[in-house]
Amino acid sequence: MKRDQAPPAETEQHSATDEVTSRTVEQLAKQSSAGPLPTVRRPWSARRIPAALTALLIGAAAGTLLFDIIRVHAGRTAAAWRTRLADELATRPLDDTWIQISAVVIGLLGLWLIVLALTPGLRDQLPLRTPDAQTHAVLDRDAAALLLRDAAMRVPGVSAARIRISRNRIGARADVRFRAPADVKADLLAALRQELARFTLARPPRLAVRVRPRRK
Repeated sequence: MKRDQAPPAETEQHSATDEVTSRTVEQLAKQSSAGPLPTVRRPWSARRIPAALTALLIGAAAGTLLFDIIRVHAGRTAAAWRTRLADELATRPLDDTWIQISAVVIGLLGLWLIVLALTPGLRDQLPLRTPDAQTHAVLDRDAAALLLRDAAMRVPGVSAARIRISRNRIGARADVRFRAPADVKADLLAALRQELARFTLARPPRLAVRVRPRRK
C-alpha cells in the first residue's frame, strides 16, 4: 500500500514565484505593445544612520553651548573649554595649519552630507519594471547574481560560473569542461539573456560573458 506524498514546499513556492513572474511579464508585454512604460526611478534610502549621527552631534554641541550660556547669564563664569575656544579663534591667523585642516575636514563632511542628500543610495537593489507608476518593486543584487549563476550552470559544458553585477554591467565568467568554448559562450549568452528578461529590470545592465577551458 502506497501513500500519496505531498510535493515539497520549496517546489510549490518556486512554482508560485514562476507563475507570478510570468503574469507580470505578460502584463508588461501587453502594456509595452499598447504604449511606452512609465519611468522607473531607483528607490531612495532613508539614510537613518547618517541622519541620526548628524542630529546627535549637532544636538550635543548646541545643547552644551546653550547650557554654558545659561550658566553665564545666571552669574557663573564661562566654561574653560569655551573661553579657550574663543581665544584660539581670536588669536590664530587664517593661514594656521590647524585652522586649514579643520576647514578641510568640515568642508568634506558637508560635501558628504550633500552627496547623501542628492543620491538615492541602495545600490544593492535593482529596480524592476512595473505595470503602473504606483507600484514599486526591486530585486536584490545578490539574489539576481545567484539566479544568473544557476542559469549559467544549466548550460551544457559549464563546470563553474561566477557572476558579478555592478550598476551598469553584468560580468559572467564560466569554466568549460567539454564542448567548444565558442558554442558554450553562445549558449551561455542566450541563457543569461533569457534569465535577465524574466527579471524585467527597469535598466538592464550590459552583459559581458567570458569562458575559458577548464585545466586538468
